Amino acid sequence: RVSSAGARSCSHPTIPPTYPQPAMSLRLRDLIRQVRACKTAAEERAVIAKESAMIRTAIREEQEQYRHRNVAKLLFMHMLGYPTHFGQLECMKLVASPHFPEKRIGYLGMMLLLSEEADVLMLATNSLKNDLNSDNRFIAGLALCAIGNLATADMSRDLAPEVDKHLKSTQPYLRKKACLAMCRCLTKCPDMVEDFVDRFVTLLKDRSHGVLITVVELMTQVLITDQENQEEEDEEDEYESTARSAFLRLVPLLVKLLRNLLTSGYSPEYDVAGISDPFLQVQILTLLRLLGTEDESASEEMSDVLAQVATNTDTAKNAGNAILYECVQTIMAIEADDSLRTLAINILGRFLLNKDNNIRYVALNTLARCIVEAKQHARDNEDASDEGPNSASSALQRHRNTVVDCLKDPDISIRQRALELIYHLVNAENVESLTAELLNYLVLCPREHRADICNRILRVVETFSPDDRWRVDTLITMLTIAGRECNRAVQSAAIIYISRSDDDIRAYATHKLVKAMRDDDGTQTGLLVVATWCVGEYGDLVLKPYSTETPEPISFMGLEPSDVVATVEEVTKRHSC
Repeated sequence: RVSSAGARSCSHPTIPPTYPQPAMSLRLRDLIRQVRACKTAAEERAVIAKESAMIRTAIREEQEQYRHRNVAKLLFMHMLGYPTHFGQLECMKLVASPHFPEKRIGYLGMMLLLSEEADVLMLATNSLKNDLNSDNRFIAGLALCAIGNLATADMSRDLAPEVDKHLKSTQPYLRKKACLAMCRCLTKCPDMVEDFVDRFVTLLKDRSHGVLITVVELMTQVLITDQENQEEEDEEDEYESTARSAFLRLVPLLVKLLRNLLTSGYSPEYDVAGISDPFLQVQILTLLRLLGTEDESASEEMSDVLAQVATNTDTAKNAGNAILYECVQTIMAIEADDSLRTLAINILGRFLLNKDNNIRYVALNTLARCIVEAKQHARDNEDASDEGPNSASSALQRHRNTVVDCLKDPDISIRQRALELIYHLVNAENVESLTAELLNYLVLCPREHRADICNRILRVVETFSPDDRWRVDTLITMLTIAGRECNRAVQSAAIIYISRSDDDIRAYATHKLVKAMRDDDGTQTGLLVVATWCVGEYGDLVLKPYSTETPEPISFMGLEPSDVVATVEEVTKRHSC
C-alpha cells in the first residue's frame, strides 16, 4: 500500500504556479521575409500592423531583452513609410544603456525616428554629455554624430563645451566628428562663433585628411550662417563679422593647400579616377568663393590658383568636371578680372559639347545665371558695360551656335534651358538670326509652351527690332505659327505696329495677312483676328498690286473686292471664330 501510495504521489507531482510569458515577437530578418513575401499592399499593411501591435505590447510590458530588436524593426518600418513615433522613448532607453551594441541601435533610432522638434529629445541631453566623456572613442563618436544631426539650440549651448574638448582630441577619428557636430551647434547658435574661431585656424593645419575636409566644411557653414544672419538684420555692407575677418587671413593658406593638391596630391588613396582628391578640392573652392565675394584683396590672392585649376584639370573624367564646375562658380562670384571670367565661360562652352545631358544642363543653367548677373552688374555700374570685348556676354556670343544646337536636342529640359539662355543672348547685332531660330523652335515645341515663347519673342522684337518692316514681318510669322496659343497682347501689338507704320508697310502687311488667312485652316485664331482687322482698316490697299525690292524682292497681285469679301465671309462662318 505504501509503495502504491508513493507511486501515486510520484505520478502527480506538485505543479509550480505559472505566469503569463511575454509574446514572442519576430526577429528582424523574419519580418523582412514576411514583408517581401506580401503580394499586395493590403497584405503588407496587415503584417506591419500585427508586428506594430506586438512591439507596443513589448514596450508596455517593459520587455528589456527585446528592446534593441524592436527598435531595429521600427527602423525597418520607418524605411517603408509606416508610423513609428511610439518607439521614440525606447530609443532614449537604449541610448542610456551601458552596452555598446544597444547604444548603437539607440543612437541610430534616435537619429532616424526623431526630429529636432520632438519633445523627448531633451531627455537625451544628459546621456549625450555622459557619452561625450566616455573613454570609448566609438561611444563618443556616436554621441557626436547624434549632435551633428539633431542638436537643438538649447542642446547646442549645453553641449558645445564638451564638443570643443574633442576638437582638441589626440585622435583624428574624434576631431573630424567633432567638427561636424560643432557645425550643427554653430548653425543653431551663431552667437557662439567668436568663441571657437581660433580653434578653426589650428584645425586647418591638421595633417589628417578627415579633419581637414570637415573643418573646411565647418568654416563654409559658419560663413553661410553669418551671411544669412547679416541679410536678415539688414546690416551695412561695411560691417565684417569676426569669423569672416579671421577666415580672410587664412586665404593664403587655403590657396597653398589647393595648389599642393594640384601639383602633388594629398594621398593616392583619396584620388578618384586619376583626379587628386576631388572632394577636398571642391570644398576648398566653395570656401574660397564665399571669402572672395565682394573682397578684391582676397579675390586677387586666389586668382592665380583658380586659373591653374581651370587649365590643368582633366575634363575626361566626371570628377574633373565637378571640380571645373565649382571653379567656374567661384570665378563668377569673386571680383575676378575679365580674362579669368572669359576662361570660365569657355569651360562652360566645352561643357555644352559633352555627351552627358546632366553636364550640358548644368552648363546652360550656369551660363544663363552668369549673363543675368553681368547685366545686373552693368545696370548697377553705369560706367561698366556688359558688351565689352572681354565681357562674359561677349565670350558667350562665341558659343552661340552651340547653344542654338541645343534647341534640337531630344531632351525637353535641355531645350528649355537653351531657350532661356538664347533670350539673354539676343542683342542688336544678332536679333535677326536668333529670332529666326526662336520661330523655328516655336514650330516644334509643345503647345503648352507656345504662349510663353510668343510673349518672349514679342519682348525681343520690341527691344531690338532693326526696322518696322522686320518687326511686322516677324509678328505675322509668329501669328501664322502660334496664332491659337498666343494671348491678346501679341495680337494687340501686331495691330498697333501695323497702324503706326507708313502706307507701304501697311500694304505689305495687309497683303501678307490676307494670303495667310486664305491658307489657314481656321485654327490660328490670333492670325484671323489681326487679318480681319487689317482688311477692315486697309482693305483698299489689297485691291492694288504691291511690290518692293528691299530688303528682298516681294510682290503681291491686286485682289478683286469680291474675293476679299468672300475670304472674310468664309472666316466668319467658321466655328473657331
